[in-house]
Amino acid sequence: MKLTRAADYGIRALVYLAGQPPDKVCLISDISASQNIPEKFLAKIMQILTKGGIVKSFRGVKGGFSLARAPKDINLRQIVECLEEKIALNVCLISHKACDRSCECPVHPVWVEAQTRLVEVLESADLKSIAEREKKQPN
Repeated sequence: MKLTRAADYGIRALVYLAGQPPDKVCLISDISASQNIPEKFLAKIMQILTKGGIVKSFRGVKGGFSLARAPKDINLRQIVECLEEKIALNVCLISHKACDRSCECPVHPVWVEAQTRLVEVLESADLKSIAEREKKQPN
């Protein structure tokens, strides 16, 4: 599995928002500049995250974006699946119909275990802990 640039940028933008005071509305230009993300691309990403219920958007002069939930309640799995699709290391994990060998394939249980562990790691990584880790790093 390889994350798209959109998922990478989306995660970076959300970590930025998680590091802001609660309920602060951030301009897309500020997020873009601080995270070195092209502004037009970030605008599209933020639309997807808004539709996915991860961020709230505000229009008008004081418009911008903020997290829709507390940073501790948003994990990397939710973000990746909002911006990409359901996590699947192999096509056979999406649907048994996608591979007619799933039942007898000796590798299938390995894919299942690997995906289970990956999902567990992504679910355990919430924006609050990631933003706190970022604050501790030297500039």
